[in-house]
Amino acid sequence: MMTGGTVLELKNVERRYVQGERTLTILNTTSFSLKRGEMVALVAPSGAGKSTLLHTAGLLERPDAGDVILAGRDCGRLPDDDRTAIRRNDIGFVYQFHHLLPEFTAVENVMMPQLVKGLSRTEAKLRGEQLLDYMKIGKRGHHRPSELSGGEQQRVAIARAVANAPLVLLADEPTGNLDPVTAGYVFDALAALVKQSGLAALIATHNHELASRMDRRVTLRDGKIVGF
Repeated sequence: MMTGGTVLELKNVERRYVQGERTLTILNTTSFSLKRGEMVALVAPSGAGKSTLLHTAGLLERPDAGDVILAGRDCGRLPDDDRTAIRRNDIGFVYQFHHLLPEFTAVENVMMPQLVKGLSRTEAKLRGEQLLDYMKIGKRGHHRPSELSGGEQQRVAIARAVANAPLVLLADEPTGNLDPVTAGYVFDALAALVKQSGLAALIATHNHELASRMDRRVTLRDGKIVGF
């Protein structure tokens, strides 16, 4: 298992939205760090700002103030092209709904981000098959998403998210659309992948049983990340 130093750090990050004459402060000078090989559960009520936090940490949104530091580099205010390249190479995303491309097979979906990065089809296919094998669905690699169960679809989505060997994995309710037994299987596969690869993972979830199995838990309170 690879563990080590800080990979992702938020320093005094603020995120605000203007609605008419009102300004809503979602993140309020919040700070947080995530280490290599660590799984952290983000457990907070709906509307507390979990998605905003994940989008800001994942460079999908710019902070209004503060720093988003990835592997020692302040990335929060980089030009759009640089942020896009960092997301493609260093950050993996998994959502509650798999968002797989329906016209492509499972392995082709995992190949896509690799092809965008510039790998050959041969290299991308080999890594795609290896990842699906690791997620224990290698035999389903040539099936399209509509031919897969919900748990299988999420395993493909996880494999796609880590296809380019990112430093950080950000997941927003990755098992929220699954029954408890299937959620447990998907979580086990994700946890093994994180620990073996040294990924740093921040996982938003309402599932307290799964949250209790992670390295630590945090929540959002008054726009700040706090442990509990």
